[in-house]
Amino acid sequence: MSSLADRGRAGALPRLIRFNAFQMNTVGHQSPGLWTHPRDTSHRYTDPEHWVELARLLERGGFDGIFLADVLGVYDVYQASADAALRHGIQVPLNDPLALVPLMAQATTHLGFGVTCALTYEHPYSFARRISTLDHLTRGRIGWNIVTGYLDSAARNLGMDRQLGHDERYDVAEEYMEVVYKLWEHSWEDGAVLRDKERGVFTDPSKVHSIAHHGRHYRVPGFHLCEPSPQRTPLLYQAGTSGRGKAFAGRHAECIFVSAPARHIVARYVQELRAAAVAAGRTACDVRIYAQALLITAPTEAEAVEKYEDYKRHIDIEAALALLSGWTGVDFSRHALDDTIEYMDTEAGRTALASFSAADPDRKWTVREAAQFIGLGGRGPVIVGNPAQVADQLEAWLDETGIDGFNLAFALAHESMRDVVDQVVPELQRRGRYQKEYAAGSLRNKLFGKGDRLDVAHPARGISLRGQRSRMKQA
Repeated sequence: MSSLADRGRAGALPRLIRFNAFQMNTVGHQSPGLWTHPRDTSHRYTDPEHWVELARLLERGGFDGIFLADVLGVYDVYQASADAALRHGIQVPLNDPLALVPLMAQATTHLGFGVTCALTYEHPYSFARRISTLDHLTRGRIGWNIVTGYLDSAARNLGMDRQLGHDERYDVAEEYMEVVYKLWEHSWEDGAVLRDKERGVFTDPSKVHSIAHHGRHYRVPGFHLCEPSPQRTPLLYQAGTSGRGKAFAGRHAECIFVSAPARHIVARYVQELRAAAVAAGRTACDVRIYAQALLITAPTEAEAVEKYEDYKRHIDIEAALALLSGWTGVDFSRHALDDTIEYMDTEAGRTALASFSAADPDRKWTVREAAQFIGLGGRGPVIVGNPAQVADQLEAWLDETGIDGFNLAFALAHESMRDVVDQVVPELQRRGRYQKEYAAGSLRNKLFGKGDRLDVAHPARGISLRGQRSRMKQA
């Protein structure tokens, strides 16, 4: 059990529960088939007002932010084809998540925006400019979910035979982070921008520095094109739970997403991730950890259960298997629906089985049950009940695992988020477990209360442009 959870039970004020909304600029995200429900509005994903409505709803509900997932490929493992993904709207068609941010930022004042960008396919020099621009336009409310990618289809369409191996992707990622940190944190000094109309001097050239980066994967000799934005470096998100992923998160991430159906598995992730932060020279409190969940609620328990059963009738089994095949690399079309997953002998299959059996190791999952399991909200828990029952479960998850909040998936757009905002949030506020107003300043300051900039203990702050060995390299 984490020390944070222990403190919560030892008489200190109860910790607040935090929410992010887990979304994607597409029709089918984490609930395959639910776009066919009569009340779902996911088909409006190309309508700007769809996203403006969501942003205003989430800010009304005091959400920390909207977290926008993304992939650059298609789910084509199932039947060795993209046909099922296209037929059922499995994260395709898919639009750019970054383009949504100015639209939603203009309609809100406090809501944060976490955007997913795979660094394997984005050059750090141009990417740093895109993020700095968004940080300016949102007045410091942008975050970056650091991913290395997992679909071979993305690699093929960007000129590679296949994606790099797991560890090699993290090798690239470490150098990538060094480059963007140099650009964001060290290229422009504070006070470099003068805006002196009388002298006709906008920027003091002596305070702008070329980063002179010459590494194994990248060469970036020049300086950052943008003046320092409110946060300089965006709030850093990450979701890796492999051994390499946890070490990477411990060094770099400020917010971490985890996904598992059982509290004891999430609690283990939390302990390991906080330990990784400490091992990197930071503190256990330097990261906020969010667990994925889907909340299904209504004024009464009976109505909530009825809504849950209604949603389940719209799960598309083939669509779920196409999604699961992409996540695991296992072509589930080769197995009958009543086959048990334990018969799969690939490494990816064993990993998938482990995630399914986390809550009940003795259960023998069939292919059909696995599809139904991820058919509502992906791989996190589904919490069903009236607002008080849902709040009870959320408090238990937070206090028993040491997480800081939840990354909320949805069954129906925007019904699921509206139910949370209108019913669950007021109940949590009544209990003193949810914020009633936003803190001032940037997204980083709203979450940590220590100002807009990266913490001084973060490795990005210790990088030198003059060839000295950096703190990040020593880690």
